[in-house]
Amino acid sequence: MKYAIAAAISVKAAGSLLFIFGSSIWSLSSGLSAGLFVLLLHQLIVTPIVYDFYNYDADTKEFNLHFAKFAQNLALFGALLFFIGMKNSIPRRQLKKRSPKSKTL
Repeated sequence: MKYAIAAAISVKAAGSLLFIFGSSIWSLSSGLSAGLFVLLLHQLIVTPIVYDFYNYDADTKEFNLHFAKFAQNLALFGALLFFIGMKNSIPRRQLKKRSPKSKTL
């Protein structure tokens, strides 16, 4: 279990650094950072496993704690999806094609 937690922490750290710095080496063809997709994958896999509120009775303190953390991670997942939508909605700057200069004599 220690190794699984260490792996999850290192994946989240690597994805966060790639997302923050947005390295052009690691960017995908759509111009989005690979760190973004690493973070999405991490949230998608880890959130339901770690915050298993569905295994507790609704009246217990543990249920409320797990459900709040689950909802928070779900909001972070939604924010990452919103970032994808925002990034794709901004038109990319296109270079103007230069017309060939006419030669004057």
